[in-house]
Amino acid sequence: MAARQVVLDTETTGLSASLGDRVIEIGCIELLSRRVSDNHFHCYVNPERKSEEGALRVHGLTDEFLADKPKFAEIAKAFLEYTRGAELVIHNADFDVEFLDLELERAGLGRLKEHVAGIIDTLPLARELHPGRRNSLDALCERYAVDNAHRTLHGALLDARLLAEVYLAMTRGQDSLAMDLETAAEQAAVTARIDASKLAVLRASDDELRAHEAYLDGMGKEAGGKIVWRMP
Repeated sequence: MAARQVVLDTETTGLSASLGDRVIEIGCIELLSRRVSDNHFHCYVNPERKSEEGALRVHGLTDEFLADKPKFAEIAKAFLEYTRGAELVIHNADFDVEFLDLELERAGLGRLKEHVAGIIDTLPLARELHPGRRNSLDALCERYAVDNAHRTLHGALLDARLLAEVYLAMTRGQDSLAMDLETAAEQAAVTARIDASKLAVLRASDDELRAHEAYLDGMGKEAGGKIVWRMP
């Protein structure tokens, strides 16, 4: 796993990048060694076209609000500098990556995968963990007790923050396994340092031996007379 991860989300003018819809907001949250850092990236983008009514109802970013924002080509290098070499974490990654690839190509900067270490899509990960259940970001927030009460509209930076918390909760078991292995290794190291010749040996008393024999007699009756402790 890459030491640096970036949880990413976008908002767009509509649902079809291939039909000309554009990116209007990018939000990124940095994870360093599975901890959220204070280093985030966020910008609004002038898409040079109007948002569809359905999309506007989702994100609430009006054409008037976006009119004086920078165009994608103006923020593209800053975006790539922030994400360069990181492992991206995106929910339904195909959607965001298609939009970002087309924006980067328009700016003459190649494709997103050429600049990052890799991309983790949390949607198929969630489907694998929770087959047959709803795996939208809202559903995952509810499932993992991530507070999304303030999410009345979609926003790229807000959604990236929520996804960061969900992703860490979804993959927490990986940390638990690592900690279990470390604990087992530590215990083995402690055991290896023990000098058995210096351990005190406590002999059973006559009463304890008689009680043990009586216990074996009872086990023998239940097992038809055959118990491993008395076999030659």
